Amino acid sequence: MAARARTETHPLSESIGHTARESGPPVRQLVVQAYRFPTDGPESDGTLEWDATTMVTVHAHAGDRDGFGYTYAPAAAGHLIEELLSPIVVGRSAFAVDACWTAMVQGVRNAGRPGLASMAIAAVDTALWDLKARLLDLPLVTLLGQVRDSVPVYGSGGFTSYPPDRLAEQLSTWSAQGFTKMKMKVGRDAGRDVERVQRAREAIGPDPELFVDANGAYTRKQALAQAHAFAACGVSWFEEPVSSDDVDGLRLIRDSGPAGMAIAAGEYGFDLFYFRRLLEAGAVDVLQADATRCAGISELLRVGALCDAWGLPLSAHTAPALHLHPCCALTRICHIEYFYDHARLESALLDGPPAPDRGRLRPDLSRPGLGLELKQTDARRYAM
Repeated sequence: MAARARTETHPLSESIGHTARESGPPVRQLVVQAYRFPTDGPESDGTLEWDATTMVTVHAHAGDRDGFGYTYAPAAAGHLIEELLSPIVVGRSAFAVDACWTAMVQGVRNAGRPGLASMAIAAVDTALWDLKARLLDLPLVTLLGQVRDSVPVYGSGGFTSYPPDRLAEQLSTWSAQGFTKMKMKVGRDAGRDVERVQRAREAIGPDPELFVDANGAYTRKQALAQAHAFAACGVSWFEEPVSSDDVDGLRLIRDSGPAGMAIAAGEYGFDLFYFRRLLEAGAVDVLQADATRCAGISELLRVGALCDAWGLPLSAHTAPALHLHPCCALTRICHIEYFYDHARLESALLDGPPAPDRGRLRPDLSRPGLGLELKQTDARRYAM
């Protein structure tokens, strides 16, 4: 996909935030690109197989600053940004992030709010927050209101495609690095899953927390049986034991599963109503959200407010470099997923991603915005 800049305005610019539009430097252009970064081997979970990760990036320009944002989504999200979102955002104040977000949500009405449109909004919204913080010469967490200086992370990988030795090596490496929580995939072969979980427990020893993620692969009765079998291996987190669309099934596993095992879901949430349904149904012990899917940092902050209202913890799904600053501004955050594929990609293509220190991430307060820069030369070979 060729990068493209848009400079025209959109009729929605006249309907929302006129005074906000004039209160700061206008967004001059959005530049969009997509990159396909291969995995280091075949990967799979309970319901999907893949061999690459696609990252869609946005650079938002205003004044003498450049804000950077991205999402993990098909390259088509970039085309949607160019066609629908760029005309809405260009010309608006770079300080009016909430007004831009609202206008973008209205602008994708006929394209469909969940799914691709939400991920496209996420990339632009993140770039706008980064741009605003850079214009103010502030770390993003300072702009948002910092409530903590670091966030725990859990190592996440353990793909079902891994042979037993690779599974054990990956988890034991994280344990040696000071991670106290690790997650592996299950659900591809229910008959072998308990054996794989036992192998993982042997590799990391008795102390670290062991999480499993079925990606909705099990039926309700399978999930209940597996939960009790996993409990014998000290599993303390069961993510998407059934499909996250099966809200009643999640509630069943939460109510009938072993004590001490948290049921988690929410990574496929695209809007606030989805998260509210999970909470109203009592379907989860821990709510998950992903800023690269749920329309960006703006909506992630609202999800955090929902968790405040329900008194439940929030866990950020994947994209550790992107999530760190907003998560340090959330009161209910419990951890960030240090997803193997995204951590590997962010380290290779971005300058400034934080490195885990004894199982925690800390924002670099010496860098404005998210503190991230795309390494253009290194990324060019992966451009789509």
